[in-house]
Amino acid sequence: MRARAIMVLGTSSHVGKSLLTAALCRIFADQGVSVSPFKSQNMSLNSSATMEGLEIGRAQALQAEAARIPASVHMNPILLKPAGDMTSQIVVRGKIWGRLSASDYHQRRVEELLPIVRESYEILAAKHEVIILEGAGSPAEINLKQHDIVNMRMAEIADAVCLLVGDIDRGGVFASLLGTVQLLDATEHTRIRGFLINKFRGDIALLEPGVRMMQDRIQKPCLGVVPYIHHLALEEEDSLGLADITGETEPWLPEDVRARPLRIAVVALPSFSNFTDFDALRHEPSVSLRFCQEPSQFALADLVILPGSKQTVEDLLWMRRQNLDSSVVAHAAQGLVVGICGGMQILGTAIVDPLAMEHGDQVDALGLLPFSTRMNSDKVTRAITGRMSRSILFGQPMPAMDIDGYEIHIGETMYADGAQAFSILNGHEFDGCISADTRIFGSYLHGIFDDDRFRHAFLGAARGFHQLAPVTRFENWRQKRENSFNQLADTVRESLDLPRIFDWVGLPYKSQGQIEPMEQIR
Repeated sequence: MRARAIMVLGTSSHVGKSLLTAALCRIFADQGVSVSPFKSQNMSLNSSATMEGLEIGRAQALQAEAARIPASVHMNPILLKPAGDMTSQIVVRGKIWGRLSASDYHQRRVEELLPIVRESYEILAAKHEVIILEGAGSPAEINLKQHDIVNMRMAEIADAVCLLVGDIDRGGVFASLLGTVQLLDATEHTRIRGFLINKFRGDIALLEPGVRMMQDRIQKPCLGVVPYIHHLALEEEDSLGLADITGETEPWLPEDVRARPLRIAVVALPSFSNFTDFDALRHEPSVSLRFCQEPSQFALADLVILPGSKQTVEDLLWMRRQNLDSSVVAHAAQGLVVGICGGMQILGTAIVDPLAMEHGDQVDALGLLPFSTRMNSDKVTRAITGRMSRSILFGQPMPAMDIDGYEIHIGETMYADGAQAFSILNGHEFDGCISADTRIFGSYLHGIFDDDRFRHAFLGAARGFHQLAPVTRFENWRQKRENSFNQLADTVRESLDLPRIFDWVGLPYKSQGQIEPMEQIR
């Protein structure tokens, strides 16, 4: 039987659609229902590799985790990765499909992809009882509506009941809800079954008169008010989340205290991809991590990290214009430096791009590690396990250990004589590079810091190099994420009219006391 469908729509981007979709996935999973997320088209530089070696938006991977199922490329058949103000790389079913301008994509090419979107949805709908679809932006973007394949058109394909989400934290929530509904046509208006208000802080009694007026105006029920949830260890919807954290730029103060936090400066590149790589580090109590865009912000950093980049050469040239390249090189003379994916490529001697995959020229890199990168047309996308090549890091002993992560990159590493790989993947493939004194290393592996054992050893080695006191308390990141999923689900469960939502898709809603323990971990 084809799955029942619920669609989470928003009055704009960043109203919380992704996390609310994840919450509903966890709630249905806890009820013993086979549930899957779906977003036909996502625009984000945060992506993830599925087990079949294909690329999808990071948000859909998180939602799959909430649903307790493996991520599949069918959950996000189209991923748009911005490559500048006017163009994006188009990833279709996990593989590069092309690079197009916004106008070319929306006006001519998007219709070509609709059959693929429909097929991916039907594959999931045949396997699961319920699909939770996520919209993009707003369903009332009337300038793009003719070729929309992610909001109301997708709701019609899935025959979904739709929930409209407004973000009160941004202000103007009632106007945005009313305006969105009024810009929909009659059929679309019927699909919106109710609305909810997200990210509320304050006295609910002051909100209630507005809620009643809104129900009267749009003739839809309010399904609930979800409070603002602080300190969730779950990644943001997309690159908009980075704007919320790059503001943490107050300078570090000199502290001659061995127990002080380890200071980590991450270069906030213009095409910063997968900034979620650093969520686990940010949540460690022994770490003070800042995203930096100016040389002055590097002052007093213990460790500098160059992150992944969608446009590696352009970001390298930006670093030169900002004098960040010389700041990193100066820091590397005595400090610790790490590069992840594109950041690793920047640490080498040169980036060669004969096929013009990104830039088209050969560009000198920072020269901190003895390798160069040759860009090629094949994109490596896979989840992978490896093992560190050495039992020493930052001059400190490291226990022998496996490392886990995922690769999403173009580029082949060309090692110079005497260069040493950072890790060995699948028992025989070289990954990354590490300096002879082990103070500088690079790796293609995203998610490497999510692994508790590696992250704890990494931080211990960095603190040992700087003669800081050993860590007294480490974070269990995987358990923290699981707790965050449950906290999110519990908050939404307490806030929304779930019996009504379940009834809309023809399923009974069980109270927490009625759920068998095995159903909750199914």
